[in-house]
Amino acid sequence: MSTTMLLFIALAGVMLLLLLVIKAKVQPFIALLAVSLLVALAAGIPTGEVMGVMTAGMGGVLGSVTIIIGLGAMLGRMIEHSGGAESLAQRFSQALGPKRTVAALTMAAFILGIPVFFDVGFIILAPIIYGFAKVAKVSPLKFGLPMAGVMLTVHVALPPHPGPVAAAGLLGSDIGWLTIIGLAICVPVGIIGYFVAGYLNRKAYPLSIEVLEQLQLATPESNAPISDRLNPPSAGLIAALIIIPIAIIMSGTVSATLLEPGSDLRDALSLLGAPAVALMIALALAYYFLAVRRGWSLQHTSDVMGAALPTAAVVILVTGAGGVFGKVLVESGVGKALAEVLTTIGLPLIPAAFIISLALRASQGSATVAILTTGGLLSEAVGGLNHLQLVLVTLATCFGGLGLSHVNDSGFWIVTKYLGLSVADGLKTWTVLTTVLSVSGFLFTWLLWLLI
Repeated sequence: MSTTMLLFIALAGVMLLLLLVIKAKVQPFIALLAVSLLVALAAGIPTGEVMGVMTAGMGGVLGSVTIIIGLGAMLGRMIEHSGGAESLAQRFSQALGPKRTVAALTMAAFILGIPVFFDVGFIILAPIIYGFAKVAKVSPLKFGLPMAGVMLTVHVALPPHPGPVAAAGLLGSDIGWLTIIGLAICVPVGIIGYFVAGYLNRKAYPLSIEVLEQLQLATPESNAPISDRLNPPSAGLIAALIIIPIAIIMSGTVSATLLEPGSDLRDALSLLGAPAVALMIALALAYYFLAVRRGWSLQHTSDVMGAALPTAAVVILVTGAGGVFGKVLVESGVGKALAEVLTTIGLPLIPAAFIISLALRASQGSATVAILTTGGLLSEAVGGLNHLQLVLVTLATCFGGLGLSHVNDSGFWIVTKYLGLSVADGLKTWTVLTTVLSVSGFLFTWLLWLLI
């Protein structure tokens, strides 16, 4: 099939998906599956292989996020139901003042995002976002949007995350210099993202019923029993329950870098540092400190934890369906066709790295896939560059993978569902923010390229 036809099919698929979700109000899970099926058939994927591709797309995403979302939702429910999120938010707000709270949380998210994968970190911090939103009586978007933006920025640009590490290997750039220069660029990019998120948050966006219930603003019946909130846990305990799994994950990341392969200690820390294991440890601690020690019955504790699953199921299904759509676009050859078109134009190296990666990100959804594919395409073109130039080409590729997060990106659905946004409002906020961050990172990278 011709490149033009493949690109037309991809564009038509995205437009149909937006029409179904925004105008026809079709449930996103159904719309994503239906459009994925139509795009697969139109792009020429053999009918006998279509369901295999769709199943692989669903499994590829859910294999990594289902356990995390489920455990994270239970942990968040325990913290929220006990009154702990409000306790932490009140203590934090009293110490910092309402004007500095968003900035402080954004800085914390920046630091935590360096060793922790974006989706894991965001899911762990979700109950804290809700807690601060309840205390401040504002939308969780006020806190969640800048936090998610900076976490995704460091996820795509800094080691030890897979995209930048793999791109560095493909392009031959030094990991140490990539970390130093990437960090130097991510700081001003994060500051820009903070102010852009504040600008986008000037408008009040309607929240989904699920998030309103999480905030306990939807109905009086959604409030926890008074007895559950008597003597709420301390802010220090809640902070520990959030920090402990992140610290465990960090230990696994650091051990993989510093310890020799095959080391028993490295293997043990890698197992403990797996996000699912770290969250299970945190949930066990929450079970003891928030339930057993505070006199909850075993049945009541089980009911509280189980109540988190219906909301988590919605996030899981929609996220998985987003993976299906992205997988269909990859298998149909849309991303490869688009990359071939861009490489024939003859752009200078730095803009070419950014634009190809950005186009691949927009066409198939995965930032990591976009970064890896671009690195492979440019691996022969970087011969003769010095070590700093190689790092800058790598960063241009990485920042290209940051922008244009939309309906074919599973991360888009995680952010919009947790923050209670409709698809249209997600495009107006999250898509815009990621694109501004992407372009800002590229411009700083290109400026350094011109200076050296």
